[in-house]
Amino acid sequence: MTAPIFVDTNVLIYAMDKADMQKQYAAQDWRTELWRSRRGRISYQVLQEFYINVSKKWPGTRDQARAEVRDLLAWRPIPVDAGVVEQAWKIQDRYHVSFWDSLIVATAKAASCRYLLTEDLHSGQDLSGVLVVNPFLHDPFSPLPA
Repeated sequence: MTAPIFVDTNVLIYAMDKADMQKQYAAQDWRTELWRSRRGRISYQVLQEFYINVSKKWPGTRDQARAEVRDLLAWRPIPVDAGVVEQAWKIQDRYHVSFWDSLIVATAKAASCRYLLTEDLHSGQDLSGVLVVNPFLHDPFSPLPA
């Protein structure tokens, strides 16, 4: 099995967002491939952000958002603990990214992920051994960068 891939909240939201069909299809392709390959990883932070943002953006989808969160529990969410917070601060100081982005990178590291799927950081950037991949510039069926 190849390296697991950590998925940021924005990718999960785009999979439901009909406002940008190109991004929705790309996010859905990633989600489908990560389910198939069993490589998808997330954190409880991502699940919380997903649920809150989807519930606010589309109030009529609360039950669907809850069902998605329940399904994503199979991806073995990483909790944010003291070690993850300490790692996030180191990443924040070293790379000058927001605390929330640093926390995502730290949980990706805690989940032993080589890749972080997000559009919020610079694609191709290596953050303490976690490589950022923009899901809208790279499809899930092509080899990931080394």
